[in-house]
Amino acid sequence: MTVVCERVVSSLSPDDMEALCEAVTAGILDGGGFGWLQPPGNQALERYFEGLLLVQERSLYVLREDGIICGAGQLVRPPSSYEAHAATVNLTGFFVAPYARGRGLGRALIQAMIQGAKAMGSTVINCDVRETHAAAIGLFRSLGFEHWGTHPYYARIGGQTVRGLFFSKLLAGEHEAARWQSSIAAPDAGGAPVSPETTKSHQGLMLYPAIDLKDGACVRLRRGEMEDATHYSDDPAAQAKLFEEAGCRHLHVVDLNGAFAGKSTNVPAIESIVKATGLPVQLGGGIRDMAAIERWLEAGVSRIILGSVAVKDPELVRQAARAFPGQIVAGIDARQGRVATEGWAEVSELEANDLALRMEDAGVAAIIFTEITRDGMLAGLDLEQTADMARRLSIPVIASGGVGTLDHLRDLRAIARDVPGISGAIVGRALYDGRISLKDALDVLGSC
Repeated sequence: MTVVCERVVSSLSPDDMEALCEAVTAGILDGGGFGWLQPPGNQALERYFEGLLLVQERSLYVLREDGIICGAGQLVRPPSSYEAHAATVNLTGFFVAPYARGRGLGRALIQAMIQGAKAMGSTVINCDVRETHAAAIGLFRSLGFEHWGTHPYYARIGGQTVRGLFFSKLLAGEHEAARWQSSIAAPDAGGAPVSPETTKSHQGLMLYPAIDLKDGACVRLRRGEMEDATHYSDDPAAQAKLFEEAGCRHLHVVDLNGAFAGKSTNVPAIESIVKATGLPVQLGGGIRDMAAIERWLEAGVSRIILGSVAVKDPELVRQAARAFPGQIVAGIDARQGRVATEGWAEVSELEANDLALRMEDAGVAAIIFTEITRDGMLAGLDLEQTADMARRLSIPVIASGGVGTLDHLRDLRAIARDVPGISGAIVGRALYDGRISLKDALDVLGSC
């Protein structure tokens, strides 16, 4: 018997993908894995694993016995904005197919992943396991993982509530481990931990210059009103290139016509933007089914923003997040805290924070939060709502709507020091009007 554990760095061959899907299916039927209670089918599993290879923060490891994949696991690094957690990594999606158990393969896979975690500079590796998975719990304990907590409502399976156990393992050498353990922060008088990390500055925020498309042109709306649009450019691709040349690292593109029509409308303009630059593009507006999501990801879009569908079809969001991990973002637009849909034309009774928590649970990579009454008005972001949402979530929140001056970005930077979940800002009209230069905006956010 030959056992090999390896990190996957390129697309799997058809035979390997088939073997991996077969192993995952067997694992799910045997009682768990990846959050599925029933196997979703090979097509969904293939999209899931293909999507993993596109997510920089995730590393997929596979276990082979005599060349055949029979198990896998993932190492997940925290978002780059979570500076205090930079030395940690989470082990998730770990399993060995039932037909390959009892031969020490799981131990070999975890040991390979521990070495992988050390190679990427991680000092702590975390994992969580259902209490019913006795063999996995025993394996983690035998490898030096410490049980530090229990989740009383970890999962709901077969009509029963299942508890979850949390484990951690310190990967540092003896000297480094002593330094970590000796500097464990003690609570201050108010109960909040005090540690050296609290004195560090927050890592830089990301600037997302906005390209809003109406009838093939770049425009900006005021408060989401299509009739109140300012026309800026007839060449969206050239505008995208200018942003790239100025030093931007991402683009935020919205198909305004599509948001109202419920389907992509400015297709040639979007395609021209993707082809014109090498920048990651996040796209929203009228994308409301899996076919449209797949179509745009295949066309080169990096992340899909789901807005109205997050309210009206949350199961689609869940399926998409599973199929394309790291590539689905929820766009939450609100009027005074209430979620708006259909291109902001309809306002629901749903609270923005409630929807954000649902989207986090669905598995989206981030939230884009816009207070519509401020969008395009240049009066400043709604920092209070943005910070409140970020504090409630473990995924990044991107602020949008209202940036008009450098002071508005400085204010966001100051808030982000205390609320690390805020990861960036979308800026539109202020850039086009020249109220803020791109260089100054990048300097302010990057110095955060």
